[in-house]
Amino acid sequence: MPTTDALLRLRNLLDLLDQGAPAEAFQGSAPSDAGGTAEGGAASAADAALIADATRVALRIHRTLGQHRRREAELAALFDTAGDLARLREPDAVLKAIVHRAKLLLGTDVTYLSLNDEEAGDTYMRVTDGSVSAAFQRVRLGMGEGLGGLVAETARPYSTGDYRDDRRFRHTRVIDGAVAEEGLRAILGVPLRLGTRVIGVLYAADRTARTFTPDEVALLSSLADHAAIAIDGARLLDETRTALVDLNAASRTIEAHSEAMRRAEDAHDRLTDLVLRGGDVTDVATAIGTVLQGGTLVHDAEGAELARAGTDPRPPSAQAVAASRAGGRAVFVRGTWVCAVLAGHELLGSIALTGRADLDDADRRLFERASLVTALLLLLRRSVAETEDRIRGELLGDLLTRAADPAGLSARARRLGVNLGHPHAVFVLHSGAVPRPRLLAAAARLAQARKGLAGLHHEDVVLVCPAEAPGNGSVSGPAPGPAPGPAPGPAAASLASELRQSLAGSVTVGAAGPVTGPAGFADAYAEARRCRTALCALGREGTGAALHDLGFLGVLLGDQTDLGGYVRQTLGPVLAYDAKRGTDLVHTLRAYFETGASQSRAAEALHLHVNTVVQRLDRIGSLLGRDWQRPERALELQLALRIHQVNRHDGPGPDDFAP
Repeated sequence: MPTTDALLRLRNLLDLLDQGAPAEAFQGSAPSDAGGTAEGGAASAADAALIADATRVALRIHRTLGQHRRREAELAALFDTAGDLARLREPDAVLKAIVHRAKLLLGTDVTYLSLNDEEAGDTYMRVTDGSVSAAFQRVRLGMGEGLGGLVAETARPYSTGDYRDDRRFRHTRVIDGAVAEEGLRAILGVPLRLGTRVIGVLYAADRTARTFTPDEVALLSSLADHAAIAIDGARLLDETRTALVDLNAASRTIEAHSEAMRRAEDAHDRLTDLVLRGGDVTDVATAIGTVLQGGTLVHDAEGAELARAGTDPRPPSAQAVAASRAGGRAVFVRGTWVCAVLAGHELLGSIALTGRADLDDADRRLFERASLVTALLLLLRRSVAETEDRIRGELLGDLLTRAADPAGLSARARRLGVNLGHPHAVFVLHSGAVPRPRLLAAAARLAQARKGLAGLHHEDVVLVCPAEAPGNGSVSGPAPGPAPGPAPGPAAASLASELRQSLAGSVTVGAAGPVTGPAGFADAYAEARRCRTALCALGREGTGAALHDLGFLGVLLGDQTDLGGYVRQTLGPVLAYDAKRGTDLVHTLRAYFETGASQSRAAEALHLHVNTVVQRLDRIGSLLGRDWQRPERALELQLALRIHQVNRHDGPGPDDFAP
């Protein structure tokens, strides 16, 4: 057992995790030496190994939590930006808010925004945040010049870890001088687009060389999409105000336009509030369908339906989604408005609207805003799912390899909503027809629905679920080692059938358990794996079972041979009949097999008339089933009879083989 000092160090690791201490603080929990006597040295070495392993696990959890907090902070900043932009009306205020939010979102030294000048054919610096150079704040870039000019010309994001030495860009004296005066090294630029038209570039830059990650590019691209719409909305609102002063003759048209803008802004505020309140894709589909008075349908990138609302929503064609993705706008194809759901250049899905063939420009932009909000929700859901799957996979791996102390494993499981104090069954899944990623994804969905765990372990897809009888609740009452509760064989068969239907391919499921507490999962996994291997070897691919269901083969393959259970399973009805009626059908059955399955020779051995033996064998057949004389069944019966005979000779208790 760990020493008191080791336990204190483990407690210290948990305290550091709870306090959110920096990673460097965890190294102080490692033991300083392993001296002492031979016995004490062995204990110290064991403690050192335990603490070192716990420190690595704590550091891994620390990193995962840090990544999760950082992602939450980034998404919160992005949601705050959407709310701020929806409330702002002045173009200058909108531009300043965009640049400031970009700085908060990516945490860079400098952020800035340039707008395209169509008459001059270049792009000019409009707003900066964190800049200290006057020359940099006034710089203009020709189309194709520098990083920003290339982004404005190609409408694609570009990044560089060190602009000064990057030969991909067309360097000019003016641009290089301004960048050098500002001291910038790493630069990321993404286009501000309205449809296929680029209106400017949004940048994030650091004064030290470094590489921007794909996540940072996607986040800044999402912000740029919001920013472009907000800039266009502010511009339209400003033009409306000017028109109200200068064009009295067009007042009714302007009022109608303003009303459309107000409705669009109100709908955008509703969508933003829905996201901030924790709504999902179904809520977005319902809200946009209500506002635009049509049927809505949302699909993911694979074409699977995520949500629907309203009447008669029709799925979009792949060609319509591709056209919207290429043009960056909603398109009208065969009576359906379709808008691709994008995060930067990544296709996350699509949203379709039916029943509205006459969308005006404002309603069309509102529909496109709904796709942006949908993209935010899908990014958030993916981030949360990836984090949870990673944490659950790590816990499952530790359970199956005994990589941590039982108390720690139980605590980690409780934080994920998994109660290891209840009996759990372990299933090992295998399929030659279904790709492993699809099988793993299906197992993860089942684990989430059933409050279990799923993941890859030694190239096996493993699923751990509470042991439940069909249609009943979980079995309670913790116990060490194998847990009381329903045998996992029927659950494995049901699981194989369910996966075959959902994945359109056969899946073999080996099961073991139920077990309670972390200590039994490693052995249960090994048994379930042997069962899966046996099923495949026996030509039973696409089925599910536990070793207990494989008869005497399961007895031979099992770690803990339950001979009494095997006898009860095989001869139970005959034993029960003899116990109740005072007969000895078991002896008759043994004599029948010992005489070569001959009724006449069995009658001689038993000193009975052959008709009596025939009647007894008929009774045995009614108890065991019509197939009791098939070679495989007969072999199992003879083995059970021999085990029963040996145990009776050894003097078993009266209930050893009671059914």
